[in-house]
Amino acid sequence: MRNRNRAPKNSVTQEKDSSSSYYEGERLARLLKSIHKEIESTKTLEGSSLPEKFWFKQQFAIGVNEVTRVLERMSPVSESGSSLQRSHAINNHKVPSVHLQAILIASDCNPKWLTRHLPSLASSRKVPLIFVKDKRGGSLRLGELVKLKTAIAIGVKARGNAINEIVGILCGNETNLDTDKIE
Repeated sequence: MRNRNRAPKNSVTQEKDSSSSYYEGERLARLLKSIHKEIESTKTLEGSSLPEKFWFKQQFAIGVNEVTRVLERMSPVSESGSSLQRSHAINNHKVPSVHLQAILIASDCNPKWLTRHLPSLASSRKVPLIFVKDKRGGSLRLGELVKLKTAIAIGVKARGNAINEIVGILCGNETNLDTDKIE
């Protein structure tokens, strides 16, 4: 008898579009090393007196719930490329507009339905996805970036710093990566 609650095996791959990519092995190691290096250089350049935890919150949306919240607050992009304007008013206060430049998702997430909504939500906002797959565990590798044990999803907030430059290079030109920036 067939299990009715089980989703088809290819349902996750159907969500994948041209703006998403998988990183694993040596390519993943280079990606994480370059992002980590840019995080450290940005922290020293900004010289912020904020505690590390708050600094990471300013630069990244950490966790599935926060990534989802930021994506939902971003206005959807129409097929012609213009954003559909919506008023974000809560208690007569404007919600600050924070945009995600890219989303890193651990492909070892269990159960899979925790992140199943992110590809469609990201594609409607034209935010590229980077899937992290590692033998050791993608969620462990993502957690190392933000000094946590694990992280299933991390959204890189558009702040105009060195972190955004390296993520922009990776998302924009995956075939012609600038090896000086990555190594």
